[in-house]
Amino acid sequence: MGRPMALNLARAGVPLVVWNRTPARCEPLRAAGASVAADPAEVFDRCRTVLLMLADGAAIDAVLGRGTPGFAARVAGRVIVHMGTTSPEYSRELAADIRAAGGGYAEAPVSGSRVPAEQGRLVAMLAGDEGAVAAVRPLLAPMCHEVFVCGAVPEALLTKLAVNIFLITTVTGLVEAFHFAERHGLDLDRFLAVVDAGPMASGVSRMKAPKLKDHDFAVQAGVWDVLKNNELIASAARRAAVASPLLDVCHALFAQTARLGHGGEDMVAVLRAVEARTRAEGEARGEPRDEPRDPAPTGARGEEPAESRAATGTVAS
Repeated sequence: MGRPMALNLARAGVPLVVWNRTPARCEPLRAAGASVAADPAEVFDRCRTVLLMLADGAAIDAVLGRGTPGFAARVAGRVIVHMGTTSPEYSRELAADIRAAGGGYAEAPVSGSRVPAEQGRLVAMLAGDEGAVAAVRPLLAPMCHEVFVCGAVPEALLTKLAVNIFLITTVTGLVEAFHFAERHGLDLDRFLAVVDAGPMASGVSRMKAPKLKDHDFAVQAGVWDVLKNNELIASAARRAAVASPLLDVCHALFAQTARLGHGGEDMVAVLRAVEARTRAEGEARGEPRDEPRDPAPTGARGEEPAESRAATGTVAS
């Protein structure tokens, strides 16, 4: 996510200093006019606003030097913007530490996967110090077609988690519907056209339905990432004593998908877990293992290597 987001900033003329723990990933940014830093320290030395698009709290802490004597020097006088997805509690504690060290802080998680990131069509949820929010909002425009100011930390991350409940359950529902249609031998083009013409059609269905029809599991949003988000949401729900019944079912299906060896594929690969359950149902009834009467054409099955789910690009302006 970090690389296409940074490319959109560079193309918009925003001066950038960038770093990624895999140097080769910075080359397209260098070609677009960004300056490539040798290490995170150089980014903080040269910049006053630092955007972090990192995999998790451990990666963020490592880049910031949190818990070390160098932390205060890195964040003091700077605005630090956390754009990934972590627990709300982590963001709240990070904000307190950065403020105590003399820095400003904002969280700006985004909704969208790789394709919207490439198109500059992400949706940002922004929360934090008033001054930090004012400084950060213009920088989000080249990456996002909508920015929603959510109030204080961690309201933006809580909003992102709520949105992800809808995303995860929606895609899982689409997959189950597709599996039902496929197993009944329906014309899949007609089925998907009906979905697209009806009230359930959305940007998500239009992006994921063709992948299902072609059995294309190349990653846009990966199974491992869905599991990570699902666990963050479930943890936040438990802390607040909030029921999450649909999410719990989805978690079981995505965990099964990963156990079946499809964790590095797109989230529509949850189809594999649904198919496995269909086979188990048939075997429990003593029925022979059958195949769809009108199987979908075979397309790409994840041959392309997925982006690392621990991508650690740091973009600063």
